[in-house]
Amino acid sequence: MGYDPESYEALARSEASSFWFQARNQVIAWALQRDFPEARRLLEIGCGTGFVLGGLAGAAPQLELTGTDIHPEALAIARTRSTAALHQMDAREIPYVDEFDVVGAFDVIEHIAEDTEVLAQMRGAVRPGGGIVVTVPQHPWLWSDFDERAHHERRYSRSELVEKVSRAGFRVRRVTSFVTLLLPAMALARLLQRGRRRHDIESELVPPTPLHAAYKAIMWVEFALLRSGASLPVGGSLLLTAVRDSE
Repeated sequence: MGYDPESYEALARSEASSFWFQARNQVIAWALQRDFPEARRLLEIGCGTGFVLGGLAGAAPQLELTGTDIHPEALAIARTRSTAALHQMDAREIPYVDEFDVVGAFDVIEHIAEDTEVLAQMRGAVRPGGGIVVTVPQHPWLWSDFDERAHHERRYSRSELVEKVSRAGFRVRRVTSFVTLLLPAMALARLLQRGRRRHDIESELVPPTPLHAAYKAIMWVEFALLRSGASLPVGGSLLLTAVRDSE
């Protein structure tokens, strides 16, 4: 479940310099401020090396942040880059009840076979009136060695994610794709990698400098589209926000 523990140092290096992780942080912070402007307490499950927590501390300083992860190796790195409260925890057994305004899972539930169980646990941790923010990889047809090396259980269709979140007791507020404008490049990269023994994850997330600058500029254009109210139909990832249903 999740990344190999020995890969967290390499992941932290990629996060700090990757257009993709930087763009995802922007999208997450924007979604929180748009759909949960009154939130004061946020729990991130599967916080990994703390990159999102660090980004949220700057973008939303009003939030009291708590991060959890099953891997102590990830939490050790997170403690060097975030002041959030950090705890080791299995997302399938969340001990909190009605405690948080928002629970976030950012590219987490695709790593867990029991994703519906995790979503139900997230609902239990959210106070009445609160909600969740979730990001996942989109499009099963994009499945590749990249997903296998990241220990993904699945990539999601939009309908699958919405159905599972709704069944867990949430009312979906918004859902959109992102990494839309770069989808052709992603698909081509997956195609070119077929038949090779190893997919170089770091080289895809941190491409050569000229290409990286172009990707970063493209993601800024896409972010502007999202802020304007666009709901993008296809992309490498999905972003979903949902509110806990009243009982």
